[in-house]
Amino acid sequence: MAKIAAVLSSSLAKKYTMALSGLFLIVFLLEHLYTNLLLYAGDGGIKFNEASHEMTSSLFIRIVEIVLFAAIILHVVQATLLTQQNAKARPIKYAVSAVNETSDWFSRNMGLTGSLILFFIVVHLYNFFVPYRITGEVGDGQEYTLAQCVVAALRNEVYAGIYLLSVIFLGFHLNHGFQSAFQTLGFSNKTYAPLLKMAGTGLALIFTLGYGSFPILVYTGILGCDILPQ
Repeated sequence: MAKIAAVLSSSLAKKYTMALSGLFLIVFLLEHLYTNLLLYAGDGGIKFNEASHEMTSSLFIRIVEIVLFAAIILHVVQATLLTQQNAKARPIKYAVSAVNETSDWFSRNMGLTGSLILFFIVVHLYNFFVPYRITGEVGDGQEYTLAQCVVAALRNEVYAGIYLLSVIFLGFHLNHGFQSAFQTLGFSNKTYAPLLKMAGTGLALIFTLGYGSFPILVYTGILGCDILPQ
């Protein structure tokens, strides 16, 4: 047991856990983006509401949700532990100029961008997951659909601004994290590295443009006029 515990607590195990949990979260983000894009259907939010309702009645989705929350917790915990471990291993910090020559700001501050994304996740869950899935009081007790609540929230300049800023940080965080995850899993040779870099950048752009379009288009009134009650 002691040997197993030592292996699980090793630096390599932490990196594998963080890599796998991160890749799982990317899959979830793709699915979540697809559901959100149903708001563009022009049907008053019907397809979006139907898809959201189907997820609440599916046992499989409930299980995935548990795995999702576990993945978020594991990803955050392992990232924190690895950051502390790396800091202890390098008590003398590198010169700033030397670091800047080998990495960009976002790759050096994955912890910061990750913390900002985590803050948004908590806010997002509080505004939508908790009332829709736990308390059942969507729209402060009013007879609003989930699509109407989403549009109403994004019409608020504060929430729309936080949403857009978080999406931008998500794009940079994912661009570096995607490549790092596969490198941890052993795909770091000259053949895979360029492909992983392209794939990471492509996914980052998809998420940034996809998710970022909602606060911009909804807040400016281009999207959502057919969803809000008249």
